[in-house]
Amino acid sequence: MTELELLVDFYKNTERQGPGSSFETEQALNFMNISKEQKLKVADIGCGSGGQTLTLAKNIEGQITAVDLFSDFLDELNLKAEELGFPEKIKTVEKSMEDLPFDNDEFDIIWSEGAIYNIGFEAGIKKWKNYLKSGGFLAVSEITWITNSRPQ
Repeated sequence: MTELELLVDFYKNTERQGPGSSFETEQALNFMNISKEQKLKVADIGCGSGGQTLTLAKNIEGQITAVDLFSDFLDELNLKAEELGFPEKIKTVEKSMEDLPFDNDEFDIIWSEGAIYNIGFEAGIKKWKNYLKSGGFLAVSEITWITNSRPQ
């Protein structure tokens, strides 16, 4: 098994592959001030096993396209989506975030929690903004702190 395969195997059964929680996902979604009845088209890029994807599915109407490079993570997400009754609401796509199969102006929201660093924050924003509809939202997060030492 390669080092990458070991990492995927280690993390695939965790709720999230990075920092954050359902609370933070819901809080970020609430900043958008969108109607809960509005049918949205959302891309979750670098979704991992889908902790935030499932939170989004619980809190919005519409279709979520969850993208990750690793099929093991997507398999876990598909199982959880089935268990929670969201199999039609979440579509998984195994692709690199650098080579996305999306059209311009396709999504109302592009979401990426703790993953955009894989292609670079600036590069990701420049590339992904093209997939947003006019007036759409780009919600990304990265681990960061503003002190000289890492907070506990």
